[in-house]
Amino acid sequence: MSTLRDWPARAVLRAAAALSLATVVFAAVPRALEAQWSTTYESFYLQAPHNWVFRNQYQAADRLFNAFDYGHSILYETLFTEPNAPASRLEEREYNFLTKKVLVQPPRLPLEESAIEPNYARLAPEAKVMFDWAHILHRQIYDVLADERLSQPRKDAEVQRLIAYYKTRPDLAFSSKPKSMALMQEQPYSLAFRKEFPKFNGLIWGYHWLQVGLYEPLMTGASSQERQAGVRATVARFWQMLQDAPRTLPYQMPMTAAVSPVFTARYPEAAIIFDNLHSMHDVISDILANDSVPGNRKRAEIMLAARRYRDDTSFVMPVAAWKTMSMQMGIENMGGSPVAFLSTLPTPTVSRGAVMVHDEQTGQMIGVKYGSVTGAHGNMAGMDHAGTNMPPVGAKPAGAPAMDHAAMPGMRMAADSGMSRGMMAGMSREMMEMHMRMMADSVIRRRVLADTAMRRMMMGMLDQLPAEHRDMMREMMGGQKGMNHGTMPEMNMPGMNMPAKKPATRKSPSKKAPVKKAAVKDSMAGMDHSKMTMPKKP
Repeated sequence: MSTLRDWPARAVLRAAAALSLATVVFAAVPRALEAQWSTTYESFYLQAPHNWVFRNQYQAADRLFNAFDYGHSILYETLFTEPNAPASRLEEREYNFLTKKVLVQPPRLPLEESAIEPNYARLAPEAKVMFDWAHILHRQIYDVLADERLSQPRKDAEVQRLIAYYKTRPDLAFSSKPKSMALMQEQPYSLAFRKEFPKFNGLIWGYHWLQVGLYEPLMTGASSQERQAGVRATVARFWQMLQDAPRTLPYQMPMTAAVSPVFTARYPEAAIIFDNLHSMHDVISDILANDSVPGNRKRAEIMLAARRYRDDTSFVMPVAAWKTMSMQMGIENMGGSPVAFLSTLPTPTVSRGAVMVHDEQTGQMIGVKYGSVTGAHGNMAGMDHAGTNMPPVGAKPAGAPAMDHAAMPGMRMAADSGMSRGMMAGMSREMMEMHMRMMADSVIRRRVLADTAMRRMMMGMLDQLPAEHRDMMREMMGGQKGMNHGTMPEMNMPGMNMPAKKPATRKSPSKKAPVKKAAVKDSMAGMDHSKMTMPKKP
């Protein structure tokens, strides 16, 4: 028996449109007894002159969103109605249908998703309408930012009006308080979808990248022409992500604060709402995909997750911590920036779908619970390496060097290197001394703190410092109060050749000072060395 998925793309979309009309016509007909417990209802756009401006001005991008709605719907319907289907059903058949047909010829108008996911819609109509309500907010904000008639202050006022309107439905509205990643990634059912369906999961994250990423060219373009060109470039970047799936798709859920920082800075509440929306998309995929959640429990789990994403109390983290967490997850793992990007896609620094662990009060990354670090995140104290090939931090063979040089490009500890462990350990101390001296310079320190990749590397090296100096470096990296960043405190670091600074003495011009070493040319011209504690090496 054929299904919608067996039909040509145009036939599927025509059927969805026809069923959408049928949904309106038969809205007054009493539902079956199994669906009578639902009292949810839908709302529509807030009336405004800017409605549908984005659809008119950026048709190619707008139509992709209609295709995304189809993708989410067919995913949930397939996971729910065919729990025993092979992974290839989604990873090959549905993925190819979406990327080669639906996305290539997307619907001109939004679809009635209940026509595509009738069984899932009956299972959790409240969750479906939550998504619909948030998608309306998405689209209306695109309209505001795309309307060339509106001044920036007027756009700001309209966005706030839209958020206020969105919140008039507390039964549907996602919280505007940031939720920790534990709600998405550390529940009993978590990770099932990304593990079994990595390609389709990457496609969903690609959708989310474009949905939040398109705000950035609309915000940063200085003219209508620049905004048009920016949106076209961002859409082209999305297509580039599909070239070699799943390798070229995002490895982490795109976070709005990282992908669209200008938008987030101006409209933080909207950015938080969209992150919570996208996070719950993943949660429902996990619940439907995880066999440990029986069919008669799936609705209850979805409803529990929906309540948690709507409330302002459970799994909440400070806004500053959410921003820090978003940046430390690495934009290179989320698909990269949607504006001013290089021709090639960024290289991820973690394995696909890795679960990073963050302190919920500060947002600082403290480890990886699932997967592994493959790049600039460096060594991380406190990492839970369960399920990975990375040994626990501190579990080193006797006599092993303080740093893992095998993971550092250009350095080997192989027997044929001709270097003893003692020599490598000495080099490790020299390198650590160099880093400490460099961080004493306020100019260097500011540059490191501004570069997320370098900051992660430095934070990852903290466990290599002597215990008495770790807090000092943490304060320098975190900018905590009480730390005088203008100068580096005098340090006596055992085993690191960093004696306390001695007061500098000025030799009389009439006396000739003994020459110990030839003068060395300053290779770091332009830096403020006056604030560095640079003791002479014994």
